[in-house]
Amino acid sequence: MKVAFVLDDSLDRPDGVQQYVLTIGGYLARKGHEVHFLCSGTTRTDLQNVHSLARNAGVSFNGNTLRIPLPTSRRRLGEFLRRERFDVIHVQTPHSPLFAGRVVREARRLNATIVGTFLIMPSGALSRLGTRMLGRALRRNLRLFDRFCAISPPAVEFARTAFGIECEMIPAAVDVTGIAAAGALGRNRGDRDRVIVAFLGRMVERKGALELVEALARMPFGLRPRMEVRLAGRGPLTDEVRRRIEEHHLGDVVTMPGFVSEEDKPRFLAEADVAVFPATGGESFGIVLAEAMAAGAGAVIGGDNPGYRSVLGDDPDTLVDPGDVEAFAGLLTRLVTTPDLRERIHAEQGERVRRFDIEVVGAEIEAFYRG
Repeated sequence: MKVAFVLDDSLDRPDGVQQYVLTIGGYLARKGHEVHFLCSGTTRTDLQNVHSLARNAGVSFNGNTLRIPLPTSRRRLGEFLRRERFDVIHVQTPHSPLFAGRVVREARRLNATIVGTFLIMPSGALSRLGTRMLGRALRRNLRLFDRFCAISPPAVEFARTAFGIECEMIPAAVDVTGIAAAGALGRNRGDRDRVIVAFLGRMVERKGALELVEALARMPFGLRPRMEVRLAGRGPLTDEVRRRIEEHHLGDVVTMPGFVSEEDKPRFLAEADVAVFPATGGESFGIVLAEAMAAGAGAVIGGDNPGYRSVLGDDPDTLVDPGDVEAFAGLLTRLVTTPDLRERIHAEQGERVRRFDIEVVGAEIEAFYRG
């Protein structure tokens, strides 16, 4: 098959949508399919068949800073699609009517199979209103699709309530074997005196870094010599996170290594005895949770929101309400002081992550394309 992934953003960003298309695209290419990426504003040169067909403008949505494509020429898109003749057009949804929507309309005239993946779940009233309005604007366009999938039960529900669309559930994927191999050097946790607690994510409100600092401040003071906390990432709250660390006199416990590259991410996660991702909401899945499990982190815990629950399951020892700071501190205390609990969670998560392996999910995507 000749497959085109369509996304209304740049591939230069390391966010979830980009990880989704690159992971599945890599699998399909290994299976002998011809894979292309139709996107906007991309400058990277390390990927084959990248077609940057629009320019971007920055917006804020669902707690993130996003880039959306500016209007692009229908004639140019039509000429491009007629020249390439893709068998499958795979659109990341919800999508912009100014770029991906125009790709869909032009591709429908060429009898390509058009599929969409619902990847998000809005985090607040304004985001939900915005996506409902987008659903109305895209109503005619969505009828041009052959079928849809969504990456989690919450994303399935979002597609149903906001767009009136029924989806097949196919989870997002990670390269379990590749991530495990890349993280192998970080797994000498038993050789260290301190328990490493690690956070990795954007320094924005909904990722919960501030709540994590507050929970750390409420843990028993005597545990501090036994802990090393690493808060990695960058964003608009970086200075506020640093200020809270100083305010609570956590400077001897907490370090902020900044941005962690995709190449260094598996080892960073594998070194963690406790990998903690206390997102407050707006998560449709939780790629970083699956990545941490695959890397071999001791125990992976996350905010108790529907998307993260779809990855972590219902184990109360792996889910936390970040806003309940005392309960959050209590869970961290149990995990830091109870190696057997970490080992039990680690073993269960090592089995659980297999469901998200690209070798499993990729085969489901191939079958989804064929209908």
